[in-house]
Amino acid sequence: MSEAAFEEVSVLSSIYCGEGEFQLIQESAQDGLMVQINSNVGGERGLDVRLLFHLHPHYPSCPPSISVSSTGLSRTQCHNIRQKLLDQAAALPPEPMVHQLVEWLQQSTEVKENCSAHEEDDKEREKEEEWMTVLSLDHIRSRNRYISLLERWTQQLQLTGRLLLGRSILIILQGARPNIKEFCRLLKTVKVDVDSSGKKCKERMMKVVIESPLSSSCGHGLQGFEVKNYESLPELTAAFQEIHMTELFQQILPSLSD
Repeated sequence: MSEAAFEEVSVLSSIYCGEGEFQLIQESAQDGLMVQINSNVGGERGLDVRLLFHLHPHYPSCPPSISVSSTGLSRTQCHNIRQKLLDQAAALPPEPMVHQLVEWLQQSTEVKENCSAHEEDDKEREKEEEWMTVLSLDHIRSRNRYISLLERWTQQLQLTGRLLLGRSILIILQGARPNIKEFCRLLKTVKVDVDSSGKKCKERMMKVVIESPLSSSCGHGLQGFEVKNYESLPELTAAFQEIHMTELFQQILPSLSD
């Protein structure tokens, strides 16, 4: 590992000295250095971005590997920022460059505009894209009323799905993601069931087991909203096989045994 790399890491720790700003993740003669810097894009009210730089043993003769993550950005946006940083790194001379790359990111209007544009694109795509979500319910005591409400909401929100009743109570939903989110909101805000004392209650124990774009998940498009009872794990497995979602079932199975 070059002396220049160690000196750069020391300087970086002094520059990014705020709480949680800098962290040395790895220091290895064989694998090199790995540092994490938490930066901000867009000023005081901008987005927090976590940057992971892997300085290989031959660095700075070769550019660092870079990883980008942020709770305020989508995976696509993080990927775009990472690619911009890699392009910028490739264009720089072979000398310590991490600080330059972080400053470039903080000041780049191109990246800010790219984030804003992709954010709008993602919102529009989310409205059009079909999603699949599996929800887990705690209990259904007032069965007729509960199921009637579920059926009504799926019709109103143009969703399709399955309600699987057994040891675990599962709802499989397909449709526009905003509509699925509205379905979940209704579940938690409307008195859909009764508690152990017979008093009307809301579904506060609902959990999202898994969600993904329908195009990237297993399974075919569902029709309507159907209710199916099962008494054993093999019967539940068969219910998922019937709608061609065996792979999806394997993904959620561990959470059902919790």
